[in-house]
Amino acid sequence: MDWKIPFRSRKYNRLVTIAGLVVLVDQLSKAVILNSMSLHHSIPVIPGFFDITFIFNPGGAFGFLAGQPSILRHVFFLGASSMAICFIFILYRKIPHTHSLLASAFALIIGGAVGNLIDRIRFEKVVDFLDFYLGKHHWPAFNVADSAISVGMAIFVYHLIFNKIPD
Repeated sequence: MDWKIPFRSRKYNRLVTIAGLVVLVDQLSKAVILNSMSLHHSIPVIPGFFDITFIFNPGGAFGFLAGQPSILRHVFFLGASSMAICFIFILYRKIPHTHSLLASAFALIIGGAVGNLIDRIRFEKVVDFLDFYLGKHHWPAFNVADSAISVGMAIFVYHLIFNKIPD
């Protein structure tokens, strides 16, 4: 009996494993925040640099569309997230088995997008809680899904710059 897994199966196992772990860790971390903190409460972790701060972000990255009507944000972000997930999945399907780092990057992006999409469906906003700052200068709060998307995008950009993209 041949126990080798075909390349295609390994590729999709990678997608399910990485994206699934991102969604799991993202949703578990958000559940802890939702069940243990009140809105806008902060817990200093590294004073002067990093707090756990529970906020709801009604907008996108850096508060994009945060001031727009709720229905507009809801429709826009549900549609944009769904299209992004589909687009990245289409790209994922075209990645040759020799590009495992790129495949992992796309799996991180898909997992992060699904994690935030779950929040948008549940709350019409995203739970953020990782709050980095220096003095009065704050980076916008973010979450595990945002981190996965950022790392995945950084790997993708690296690949675009330093590797040939497959047809």
